[in-house]
Amino acid sequence: MMKERKLGALTGPVLIFGGAYSNFDALRALRKEAELRGIPPENVVCCGDTPGYCAEPQECLDLIEDWGIHAIAGNVETNLVNGTDDCGCGFGDGSRCDMFAKLWYTYAAKNVSPKGLDYMAQLPDILRFEYAGKKVAVLHGAPRNQSEFVWRSTDTALKAQFCADAGAEVVVGGHCGLPFAEYLNDDNRQPTTDNLLWLNAGVIGMPANDGTPRTWFLILNDEAGNFDFDFHPLTYDHRAAKAKMIDDRRLPVAYAATLTTGIWDNTEIMPPAEEKREGIPLISSTIRGEADPAFYNSAQHPAAPPEKASFRQKIKLGKIKNQPSAMNN
Repeated sequence: MMKERKLGALTGPVLIFGGAYSNFDALRALRKEAELRGIPPENVVCCGDTPGYCAEPQECLDLIEDWGIHAIAGNVETNLVNGTDDCGCGFGDGSRCDMFAKLWYTYAAKNVSPKGLDYMAQLPDILRFEYAGKKVAVLHGAPRNQSEFVWRSTDTALKAQFCADAGAEVVVGGHCGLPFAEYLNDDNRQPTTDNLLWLNAGVIGMPANDGTPRTWFLILNDEAGNFDFDFHPLTYDHRAAKAKMIDDRRLPVAYAATLTTGIWDNTEIMPPAEEKREGIPLISSTIRGEADPAFYNSAQHPAAPPEKASFRQKIKLGKIKNQPSAMNN
């Protein structure tokens, strides 16, 4: 049985983010971003997976608790609290994801304090609130499985069923690591309609496989009286976060490199539609525009790089360190 927490009605900008992934530098930068925007802690929501991957799991848990924001448990929190010996993502045995998960999950388990475990144990699995007349549910994977990957390319009908299962008109998910939006009906896809909507804020702890070190978060907006949203890139001291991972050889060096290159070490878990967009810098307006299925499937949609394998190979060989022009988008 999933634990739920009801927040009542929220108004004003609401900042939502996923996957701090033990990246204290990114989380600290996000808190500063919220404060600069005047968004109070009661209007900030974390979609889970605060520990994991990077070098400072307990520091991130302490910051979130001190900040006083709302948060749910991701699969990493749930499995750490339960004393499970893996992260619960269901990676194939012997895969690169499985091999690296054994390293970062073991590190997180050893570096989360009893205080951190107590904090994670009281986190709900689902947050519910009303916003601009919409019923919103924040969960990590899917209503039927906390560790289920739900992508932009996941079947629309399935996402609509998940909305029904969650009892919500808007679902904000996490887990997959990529920001996206999708209206789940075939007509009248504007924010003023009663259509179902699936959102994923992306994560702040790792780049979105787009060839830049930026990470992503989401802001809901009710300024015009309607439910609206926008995606925002987060820039932070990614080199400092990378150095901490490299200094501690118990963590995957390949994941440390991703913080700088913006390219995932592998795409084992990714569907083909997401995989082919590797190395294409994300743009806020494009992510927002993809909420409309007509745009997502149209010729206007960004094309994949002509030589994806070559691009990945160059990144791994260090011939492409970053894409400065993309960082300004």
